[in-house]
Amino acid sequence: MLRSAVLSALLTLTVTPLVNAASDPLSTVAERSGFQKTGRYEEVIALCAAFQKTYPKQVRCTEFGRTPEGRPMLALIVSRSGALSAEAAHQRNLPVLLIQGGIHAGEIDGKDAGFLALREALQDTSANSVLNKQVLIFVPVFNIDGHERFGRWNRPNQRGPEEMGWRTTGQNFNLNRDYAKADAPEMQAMLQLVNRWDPLAYIDLHVTDGAKFEHDVSIQVEPVHASDLAQRKDGEALRDAVIGDLSKQGSLPLPFYMSFKVDDDPSSGFVDDVSPPRFSTGYFHLRNRFGMLVETHSWKDYPTRVRITHNTIVSIMAQIAAHGEAWLKTAQQADLRAAKLAGQPVALSYEASEKTRPVAFRGYEYTRTQSDISGALMTRYDESKPQIWNVTVRDDLQPKLSVNAPLAGYLVPAAHAAWVGEKLRQHGIAFRVLPAALDKVALETFRATKTTFDAQSMESHQMLKLQGAWHGETRDLGAGALFVPIAQAKARLVMALLEPQAPDSLAAWGRFNNAFEKKEYMEAYVAEDVARAQLAADPALAAEFQKKLVDDPAFAKDPAARLEFFARRHSSWDERFNLYPVMRTDVVPG
Repeated sequence: MLRSAVLSALLTLTVTPLVNAASDPLSTVAERSGFQKTGRYEEVIALCAAFQKTYPKQVRCTEFGRTPEGRPMLALIVSRSGALSAEAAHQRNLPVLLIQGGIHAGEIDGKDAGFLALREALQDTSANSVLNKQVLIFVPVFNIDGHERFGRWNRPNQRGPEEMGWRTTGQNFNLNRDYAKADAPEMQAMLQLVNRWDPLAYIDLHVTDGAKFEHDVSIQVEPVHASDLAQRKDGEALRDAVIGDLSKQGSLPLPFYMSFKVDDDPSSGFVDDVSPPRFSTGYFHLRNRFGMLVETHSWKDYPTRVRITHNTIVSIMAQIAAHGEAWLKTAQQADLRAAKLAGQPVALSYEASEKTRPVAFRGYEYTRTQSDISGALMTRYDESKPQIWNVTVRDDLQPKLSVNAPLAGYLVPAAHAAWVGEKLRQHGIAFRVLPAALDKVALETFRATKTTFDAQSMESHQMLKLQGAWHGETRDLGAGALFVPIAQAKARLVMALLEPQAPDSLAAWGRFNNAFEKKEYMEAYVAEDVARAQLAADPALAAEFQKKLVDDPAFAKDPAARLEFFARRHSSWDERFNLYPVMRTDVVPG
């Protein structure tokens, strides 16, 4: 049978083309080439239609968006339950599993492994078929325009396939930096799909770069270290079950990203983390759903990587079939708990403590010598000599930044309501527009005491780091402002976007940079006259100025700072300078 022939080929890592696959309309270029090649996007279009034609009661081929270069973004909706719409899945309370390939289109294992695993699942017509108990959404390629930027050396530190796509989109966005800010049209389309289907688990299939070692895959899941405590137990169960299945099949999986603490130095060990929400695994736990990052190892050949990715997909589908109903209940309860976070501390970022544990890591013998090319110390590995590296991993992850949630929510002034509202809609966050002005409202405002703009652009943004704190203040609020309640299931995501010091907030991505740029100023010769007038009129101010000259040598040597001391006390000073233009409220506006 085709299924047994394909599995045999994968298990033995053969590179011989599969004879039976040639006549199967659901086979891939990868199979027919013995997993030496991967197909172009027209193959995805053809296979999506062919799967629906072959299995009309179990598969829907759907377009959920268009790329900037005009290509259809396709997903296969698959189930034997009869629920092939989001409405039907929700009515029947079925867990939805979304598996995504090709967000980095050169890392394309997920596309070919996913089609293979999908065909096998559809061939299983038994009563305990995994497709009876879930709805699978398979997105073979997320970054489609990048996929079609095809070339042999797009991934120079990866073994196969012969040609592959490109990391970034046609607009040069890295989609796996875009979940929170959602700049790319592709990400906006994906978030619409996610909002419509509300998947219990979102699986992001990658291939990692880096050093040479024997381990062939890492499986990371959140929530495990972050967010809802009850969900962490379920996330750990999902992660450990998949790792257990892969281990039984001969893989060497680990639960952390296998990147050295010190670049190119195996002896430095590893430091785990909780990704910020620019990444898929840092984003979905904020929605009280599972995010899983699967990273096969780039130095394994393509047949090996496809086999491992296939085995991972099969394991995940089995786990969702077995436990998805219970895990979905926990997730729905987490939604209710998140809606009650008002006033409670919420972690916005995490870091590893200094606590370490030993790891017997399976690497290869290596040398570190000075390179006559780069001049740097370089590591060279001997893959013929496996070696155990006795190193450490820091994986005791603790909150780095925690902020108490507002008692009622956030207020966005009308000047920013249109674009912020659109961003909130993209994430499925609830808010409402306030039709009338509010006078002398007791609010919390954030004024920056220090601003640090990144020198380099990142993903078309100039990032901003803010120091400061929330303080009580009374302000007027014009009509058309937005109220974003904290009492909603996505409360953590609301805070991740609107707390100014959160690592992937709208403020951090530079969307409010104008608020932290001085626009009005006083000419120096005018400031001199203003300063003399203030000193003459206010002896206490004069004493304060003299004390600052003595206590702060940097201030004393800075003419502009000395003049600003007085300009800040003048009625012309811009009181909105360094005022973050989003506020917090303890009271739900009427």
